[in-house]
Amino acid sequence: MSALRSVVVGTGSCLPERAVTNAMLAERVETSDEWIVQRTGIRQRHIAADHETTVSLGTGAARAALDAAGLGPADIDLVICATSTPDHTFPATATEIQAALGIGQGAAFDLQAVCAGFVFGVTTADKFLVTGAAKRALVIGAETFSRIVDWEDRTTCVLFGDGAGAVVLEAREDEAGRGVLSSSLRSDGRHRDKLYVDGGPGSTGTVGHLRMEGKEVFRFAVGQVTDVIADAFARAGLGAAELDWFVPHQANRRIIEASADKLGIAREKIVLTVDRHGNTSAASIPLALDVAVRDGRIKVGDLVMIEAIGGGFSWGAALIRW
Repeated sequence: MSALRSVVVGTGSCLPERAVTNAMLAERVETSDEWIVQRTGIRQRHIAADHETTVSLGTGAARAALDAAGLGPADIDLVICATSTPDHTFPATATEIQAALGIGQGAAFDLQAVCAGFVFGVTTADKFLVTGAAKRALVIGAETFSRIVDWEDRTTCVLFGDGAGAVVLEAREDEAGRGVLSSSLRSDGRHRDKLYVDGGPGSTGTVGHLRMEGKEVFRFAVGQVTDVIADAFARAGLGAAELDWFVPHQANRRIIEASADKLGIAREKIVLTVDRHGNTSAASIPLALDVAVRDGRIKVGDLVMIEAIGGGFSWGAALIRW
């Protein structure tokens, strides 16, 4: 009998209606399309309207993933939402999405690892599924970062966007070897001051704004984060040459390409959506996965690596046979 594996059976995404180009941002802060594209690769991002929230975007992405999987609310017994921008301090965003979808069974909870949240969420769901604690899981990354950026700080407000992505994972005894093959997670809280929000209910009693030391984040992302990718390859007994697609956190094109080059991953294997989405934190990887699945790039049997770093720092990677 084959061991249980967590197989991806559906993907989905949801973006706010309004797309904001670099030129539109230049009307608000001192910046330019050339400056943003040269440093980040971002050309536009989606910004949530008042009626569009983390819950509504997450629900839309989850519903699309369920439709793609041919499943309904009664088929899901675990909902994990990775987010740093919940609609409420509590209850968990995942429970609000669970209710909106009409899921009446199983557990639902949020997971906070900032931009690495989706990788942490997939890894956590995998542990539930392979042990038989759950049969099918919705893993969602949903964010409205536009509500915590400082719109007077041109170095950060141009980077972020809003959106949500989701996958459905199913526990299967898959003879073809599909599913989550390995993962590797790391955190180091000593780097807190390099990327954080300067508020919270337990400190200031306010939401606060995102603060970032861009050069330090760039240096760490390129210099250190590749360790989890190498570890995930080693745990699965595979290497970069066997990879079909590299789907990293979509924060900065230069970080993505430098990391791929360092690991020997060919640039043509990178799925890039940062140009159209900006940095959507925990939503960026599932958004990119959904784009690549729906345009036909990622196919059943492909070997896919997901990877991200978020505030804290927390970072991780997972290797998936699609």
